[in-house]
Amino acid sequence: MQLVVSHEMSLPVSMRLRYEPSDPHAVHAAFAAVGSDEKVEWIIGRDLLIDGLKGPSGEGDIRIWPADDPCDLYILLNPPGGTALLKARAQEIKTFLQETKAVVPRGAEPKHIDVDALLAHFLAEG
Repeated sequence: MQLVVSHEMSLPVSMRLRYEPSDPHAVHAAFAAVGSDEKVEWIIGRDLLIDGLKGPSGEGDIRIWPADDPCDLYILLNPPGGTALLKARAQEIKTFLQETKAVVPRGAEPKHIDVDALLAHFLAEG
């Protein structure tokens, strides 16, 4: 993927996506400049990614939309400390999401959430 700096300039960035059925609504994304060990991690809603493949999706810290070139997808990360516009290959994201749907179909997420463990976690934190 590319970090879009301007219309004329972009920098290569690696993105590693991870999905855990125990957290079925989330996709964990780790971004790093190519050649760097330092990474930035984000949690992105799986539905946000799915919807972003078809049209503009999200508000606030994460926004996703298809590029003019249907092969690409934009991901805007907008934390309080700055903004990063990333351009990814849409097919790679789509393939990853299809694999997550094979593990946990869309709409079946509640069956994979351990409510007792979640409640115990929140109660322990007080």
